[in-house]
Amino acid sequence: MLHHISLGVCDLALAGAFYDAALGALGYRRVFEDDTALGYGLHDDQDILCLKLRPDASPPGQGFHLAFTAVTRTAVDQFHKAALAIGGSDNGTPGLRPDYGTYYYAAFLIDPDGHHIEAVTKAIA
Repeated sequence: MLHHISLGVCDLALAGAFYDAALGALGYRRVFEDDTALGYGLHDDQDILCLKLRPDASPPGQGFHLAFTAVTRTAVDQFHKAALAIGGSDNGTPGLRPDYGTYYYAAFLIDPDGHHIEAVTKAIA
């Protein structure tokens, strides 16, 4: 249904370092970059997430977050740890979320621009 999502960021270098770490832990990578934008995904020139430099950027309001697919629980753990090391804020440590489903394992973060993100897997172990 979605081709990609774009987020405005105030500091492209910081946002790039954050998403390199967080999304790299999940197997995603930079698939394009220029002076004002960075794209992340799996294949060159096919971004799923695009970061756009906007000096006046601000995150969407309460209730909005992006959830990224993780293949394993270990990947969720690595996502959380790597992003915290680059300036993310914890918004929910890695763990099972039984209210969301028996095997719903997730971690929640806030990026340096205030965007709420999550990594989630429904893998059994």
